[in-house]
Amino acid sequence: MTTRVTTLPNGLRVATDAMTQVDTVSLGVWVGVGTRNETPEINGVAHLLEHMAFKGTEGRSARAIAEAIEDVGGHLNAYTTREHTAYYAKVLTDDVSLAVDIVADILQRSVIDEDELKRERAVVLQEIGQAVDTPDDIVFDHFQATAFPDQPLGRPVLGKADIVERLSRTDLLGYQRGHYGAENMVAVASGNIDHDRFVSEIGAAFAGLPAAPSNGLDGASYRGGDFHEERELEQVHLVIGFPGVSFYDADYYAHTLYSMVLGGGMSSRLFQEVRERRGLVYSIYAFSATYRDGGLLGIYAGTGQSQLDEVLPVISDQLIGLADTVTAEELDRARAQLRAGTLMARESTSSRAESLAQQMLVHRRPIPVAELLQKLEAVTLDDVRRLARATPQTPPTVVTLGPSGNLDPFEVIRSRLG
Repeated sequence: MTTRVTTLPNGLRVATDAMTQVDTVSLGVWVGVGTRNETPEINGVAHLLEHMAFKGTEGRSARAIAEAIEDVGGHLNAYTTREHTAYYAKVLTDDVSLAVDIVADILQRSVIDEDELKRERAVVLQEIGQAVDTPDDIVFDHFQATAFPDQPLGRPVLGKADIVERLSRTDLLGYQRGHYGAENMVAVASGNIDHDRFVSEIGAAFAGLPAAPSNGLDGASYRGGDFHEERELEQVHLVIGFPGVSFYDADYYAHTLYSMVLGGGMSSRLFQEVRERRGLVYSIYAFSATYRDGGLLGIYAGTGQSQLDEVLPVISDQLIGLADTVTAEELDRARAQLRAGTLMARESTSSRAESLAQQMLVHRRPIPVAELLQKLEAVTLDDVRRLARATPQTPPTVVTLGPSGNLDPFEVIRSRLG
């Protein structure tokens, strides 16, 4: 294995994945909290806090942070998901110490200045507005909210504009103190990296980081249902989905392959039948969203209003018929796609760092590539058939954005699947 893991005295885990043939390192700190750790009153605080980390520390202004990383040709960024928040950089090997110092600085010594907060809040509100104006983006927020209504897992990562407008410095600091602890974090580096030196630098940079308080994670409870937003658009954006599996489910790999066979590429059932054979859509695909305690299987399609009444029945037929008609060739093709994607991603330091961080947060250990590929290889045709038979029997989630007047009522859609 190319990976090594060390746990510091304060509980911070440090993991590296060595790639001695490259000249760069991707590194960062991943925090095991995100949108689902927010209360309804502060939805969007995790994302806003991530933005504010770059807006000045006790020793660096926002401009100084940007200049410090770009002076060495590096990149610095962050993102928030429903379960994780990441702060990461990519630099040349000789500049790892600087990157560690900057990441540690923005994570631990951000001042969250009131004037900067006012400006960045306005930036995030623009980001929310942009998402709302992007139908094939915001439809997935509606899908998530309908699948997991009145739950943290159903709330938007960006937050809602009226809540973000009210978020205060006290809210951000309270969330940070409540969740940004050493045991909730993992420091990761991938590339031309010396593990022992990286551990030493991370240990010094995060020596004052306290252990983690409770994450306060609420359990996910899939419910499903329907939601329709009428807009004057050229296309109807449709998402239909069902409950999926968690990261820890025995069917995790089988479910991933089932999703691929159904709609994971140009040779998939949905692409071939709905787009190639019938010409009903430009874009259609299936996806699997996975969380610590649940998941989703979803299908997205963008179609014209006049085609909508045909698209959903065809999708339903494909869902229902897959269990009895899926072939070994289809499964092998999906397996080859995932295998190739996994191995190709290993050529990127960023992808390997991301993968290692995810494994450490979810499974608390690196997963060797050989083990991952073996689990993919172990999935049988019967496994896929079993999932394909059970999934359409579960409560669906149906969401549209656009002119959806031709859509069948929810109960008709549900009965067709049952």
